[in-house]
This record gives sequence, structure tokens and C-alpha cells, in this order.
Amino acid sequence: MPSFLSCVAPLCRAFRPLAIFNHKTHRQNPLFAALFSSSSRPRSTVSAERSREVIKTKQRRLSVIHDPYLNRGTGFSADERERLCLRGLVPPREQQLEQQIKRVMATYYRQRSNLDKFQYLSLLMDRNTVLFYRILNDYFPELAPIVYTPTVGEACQKFHAIYRRTRGMYFSMDDRNHFRTMVYNWPRPHVDVIVVTDGSRVLALGDLGCNSMNIPIGKLALYVSAAGLNPLRVLPVVLDVGTDNDELRENSLYLGLPKKRLKGQAYLELIDEWISAIRQRWPDVLIQFEDFSSDVANTLLERHRYASAPVFNDDIQSTGCVAVATILSSLRARGKPISAITNETIVCTGAGSAGLGVCHAIVDAMVDAGSSRDEAYSRFYVLDKDGLLGEGATNRVHESAHKFIRSDLEDGMKLEDVVRKVQPSILLGLSGQGGLFTEQIIRDMAKFQKQPVILPMSNPSDASECTASDTFRWTNGRAIFASGSPFNNVTLGDGQLCHSNQANNVYSFPGLGLAVTALRISCVTDSMFLAAAKRIAQLLPDREVQNGLLFPPVKDLRSVSAEVAAAVGMVAVEEGLVREQIDDKLRTDAKAMHAFMHSQMWQPKYSHLVAEQAV
Repeated sequence: MPSFLSCVAPLCRAFRPLAIFNHKTHRQNPLFAALFSSSSRPRSTVSAERSREVIKTKQRRLSVIHDPYLNRGTGFSADERERLCLRGLVPPREQQLEQQIKRVMATYYRQRSNLDKFQYLSLLMDRNTVLFYRILNDYFPELAPIVYTPTVGEACQKFHAIYRRTRGMYFSMDDRNHFRTMVYNWPRPHVDVIVVTDGSRVLALGDLGCNSMNIPIGKLALYVSAAGLNPLRVLPVVLDVGTDNDELRENSLYLGLPKKRLKGQAYLELIDEWISAIRQRWPDVLIQFEDFSSDVANTLLERHRYASAPVFNDDIQSTGCVAVATILSSLRARGKPISAITNETIVCTGAGSAGLGVCHAIVDAMVDAGSSRDEAYSRFYVLDKDGLLGEGATNRVHESAHKFIRSDLEDGMKLEDVVRKVQPSILLGLSGQGGLFTEQIIRDMAKFQKQPVILPMSNPSDASECTASDTFRWTNGRAIFASGSPFNNVTLGDGQLCHSNQANNVYSFPGLGLAVTALRISCVTDSMFLAAAKRIAQLLPDREVQNGLLFPPVKDLRSVSAEVAAAVGMVAVEEGLVREQIDDKLRTDAKAMHAFMHSQMWQPKYSHLVAEQAV
């Protein structure tokens, strides 16, 4: 039976204009405070900051230890042990966070494989939120490839075998017509960001159905670590609409519905129902679509992006943002102004949602730099699995690819022939085909370009179109290289150090999420991603960029996210999309906006636990 709140909340939201009109009175009224708490977020920055320093709880004894957000392990103070009835339930000696980190990392290094390390960190996240994120922050360059790509791919493939406990929510097609009550099963009244997937295209691994839950979990871990979102206010979601992966469906351990994937109008209506249910409880939440297959990704984005609350697709828009940032930074590395992006000739392998999203983002950047849109489209040569998109490709590709169809070259032309013919300055890889960029192709580019820009952006590592070591060896160290998965820097035989850059979405989406959350931005626009890309491309000094470094080190991601959030925030102000009440100075002063974004970041440290009187 639906809860009282689930029945009353929709009626209350019908009167939200009244609440907004007299919000101070409503907040003082306990009844109104309870009714509106499920949809509104704290409006006072000061009170939000104070809540991070002191946490009040009615829980006692083992319930404190079993709550990962409250649990401190051996870190409970003497006062907390007394007030929360913890005497005798934890070892007697109090330890500081640094001592706990030392113990955890010693155990981490004893794990035999990357998957073992992934599972160990997952267990840590389950029992101690603060300790997990402090370790992820302190060891981010080392742990990010374990928490997310490439290890997360293996974790998804084996999810049904390594499943331990629930983290996040599952909405299946068997739950239709119950979504609006199901959302109230989530125990947290406030959610700022949801990452949702239907598992139809997980990285380059294909359809993994319900096994894809580790993708939104991993993405949200990056939001928290890189941009300081509150871990209590994020929600990973899987939409189980079946799977076309026969091997999974026939596996008795598979945890999703053993049914063929739902498609067509019924699929779209299920997504509509889910979004409506989410908006009912959390009207302002940012929804990030993740790893949806190309046949539905653009459709869902266009169907929901201009609705009443913020939505974006990570594979389309964040990947496009980072690709633009990479190209702008590569221009600096080649001694050119960023306005010279209009002169680039680009070959892109991959005409799916990610590939086309990247190409459209680069077109927008070219237009911003002074090109006409038609001129910008003319700079691209896009290939799918059948070869170059020529005039015969109209019926085999999505409508969003039609602008990239060439009339001057043969349809289906092979990649190596296209490279020789057009002599591109940039080679983009979003195909998911490992090793697609052969030695001959890379060497041909090195003949045409003094500093060819090679961007194999497919994930995970074994799906990368080429490796850093091969690229630098085949170009005698002259290439500018950035990949989606991490590769080590390369030292050539003559001692030359060549930098392997990772063009990872983590440079963009966490900062965007911080801006949307802090300012309650009502819609995510393409101009926000372009502003983020331009800011990312300017973060390193000229000297470092000219040595082949395109991005700041990932250990500085919190600083990067604050910069991105400030850039996005200034665009949101300009476009009139800010719903939070902010100081006038933030509307005109980029430095003030940057400082504001820093102030909104959750910090992984032990707040003081205060015993609140139990009811």
C-alpha cells in the first residue's frame, strides 16, 4: 500500500507556487516542512556548511556502525562512544583518519587482481563513506582506473557473480505503473544527481542488461570525489528493460529479467513514466543518461532535455566537451590560437551516439570561433563500420549523422584510403574497435602532418583504437596523443619523454553537476559544455602544453571541477537558468563564482556526531 507521503506529496506539489510565495512561513510550520522536504533542498548555504561539521542522529549502538555515512570504525571519539552507546562495540583505542587510511591501503596492496581491488573498495564504500572517499581523493590517479574504467568493465561483466548488497535502485518493466510509489522506497529525502543506465551499451562491451549497475555507481563516485557532491544525495539507477545478450539471459545467476529487450514506443513510454516518477519526488534533480545504445540515446536526450528540469547524456555531451577541450589544447601545443580550430580537418571513426556527439560539439566550437555551420560540417569525414558516410549512407545511419554525409567521396571508403585522400590533422576514434588505427594509418598521418593529433577515445583499454607506445613509436614522438582509457607515458630510445594524455569525461561532468546542484540550474545547454571545454583547455600554462601535456593532472580534479562549475555557472546566469537565490556579485564576477563553487564541495572528513533524542 502506498505510504501517506507518496499519496499526499503530489497534492502538495500542486500548491508549490504558494510555498514559493510564502516560503519562510512554510518552513517555520513543521507540517509544511515535512511535506515539502522530499522535493526542496536547503536554501541556506551557511546551514548547509554547518551540517557538514555536526551531524545529529537518533541512531544508537550497532545501527550507527551499520550506517556507512555515520560509521567511523576505530575513529569514534570518546564522547561519541559515550553518547551513542558504542562502548564495547568498537576497539578501545581511538585512531585518526590517517591511521585508518594506512591500514586500508596496506590491505588494498595485498589484493591479487584489479577485480579483487575493485571488490575490496566496494566493501569499504559499503561500511565507511568518509574513509572511502578520503582514500579515493588521496590516491585518485591510482584508484580511479579501479573504481571506474577500465576495471569497472570487468566488474559489470561479472556483476551477477560478485553481487553482495544493494546500492542504488532498480526499475524493471515488470514494475510498470508502480514507479511513482517505488521512488519513495529510497530512504534519502534529498537527491541532487541521478546517473541512470539501461545497460544497452556498456563502454565497448555491448548489452549487459542489469549487470550494468556498477556504471552509475562508479560515475557517482567520481562526482563525489572530483567535485565534492554530497554522497548522501546521489542515486545510481538501472532500468531493467530486458537484455538481448543471450548468454546473460540463459545464466541462472543473472539478476535481471531473463527477457528480450523492450523496444519501440513501449520502451519510450517506460522511460517517460520513470522520469515522471523521479520528478514527482525530486523535481530539481540532475539526471545523467549513461551508456544507452545509439538507437535510443539521441531520442531520449531530445525528448527530455528541454523539460522542466536538467538532463544530459554523458556519452554524447560530456565526451563532446572533453574532445573539444582536447583539440583546443592541442592547438596550443602546436603553437596555434584556439580560433584555428576552424582550419582543422577531422576524420572520425564511429557514427554512434558518442561519435556523432563529439562531432557536433566540435562543429559548435568551430561556429563559436567564426566558421559558418556548413563550413564546419565540411571539415569532417565520418566513418561507421561500413566505411565512410557517403551519399549511400542516408538509410543506414541516424538522422543526426546526415549533416556529415559526403558527396565528394565514395560511400564506404576504407579508413586507410580516407586518411591518404584527405590528409587529416586529427584522427578521432570512437568506434570501440581495438587496434583500428594501424601502423600504416598512423605513419601516413605523420607524413602529412608535423604533429598529427591522434585521439583513440574508446573505452576500456582493449577497445582503444591504438596505444600510446605504438603511436609515439610510429611517429617518432611527434604525435599529440590523448585516449579515453589511461596509458603510461612513453620514453623513446633516444630518451625523449612523450606524454600520454587521458581525454576522460571526468574533467567535465563532475564540475557540471556541481554547478547544477549549487545553483539549481533548470536546463543543461550545449553552450555550458562549450564553456567548460574552453576553460579546461586553458588551465595549463603554455610551457607545459607545448611539451605535450593537454590536461591538468587528475590529482587536481577538485580544482578543475571548481573551474568548470564556475564557467558553467556564468553561462547559466547569462541564460537566465539559475533558480537558486544568489548574491549579485556571483552574477558578474567569475572569481567570486569560482570561490562559491569551492565552498559548496563536501569534504571527506569525520564530522562530529551528536546524539539527538530518539522519538
